[in-house]
Amino acid sequence: MFQVGQLAVYPAHGVGVIESVKDREVSGNQEPFYIMRLLDSDMIIMIPTGNARNIGLRDIIDLQAVTEVYEILRHRPLRLNNQTWNRRYRDYMDKIKTGSPFRVAEVLRDLTLLKTEKDLSFGERKMLDTAKNLLVKELSLVNNTDVVEIEAQLLALLEATE
Repeated sequence: MFQVGQLAVYPAHGVGVIESVKDREVSGNQEPFYIMRLLDSDMIIMIPTGNARNIGLRDIIDLQAVTEVYEILRHRPLRLNNQTWNRRYRDYMDKIKTGSPFRVAEVLRDLTLLKTEKDLSFGERKMLDTAKNLLVKELSLVNNTDVVEIEAQLLALLEATE
């Protein structure tokens, strides 16, 4: 159960704060919903409290998980995904939708490496930015560090991977 004021991560959208819990009528029944405001966009999301974990709402990661994310970014895969761009796009989008910081880190790493080998499609460039922004925001909150500094750290890790 999430508490009012708690930071949480909504899959594919990023970090937000639980602002309140309100009852809403759904199919004639009163159901409690988390009211979450995303930090980056101020978008408001309503999440049924009983389904929050199934939807993928999760706590922000801890410092141990940050280390795992950095390891994923350092690790160079044996082979990059050589499928067509639209198939890669679907695979990467599925990873981002999981909400897992580890899968998002894989997308960031793989697209960064792919970018060194060939031009990314417009969709892949946008996805690369999305993956980077999702990770940077969460890591900056966990590390209590400015987003610019986290971006520089990620860039250094990714350049070491190339």
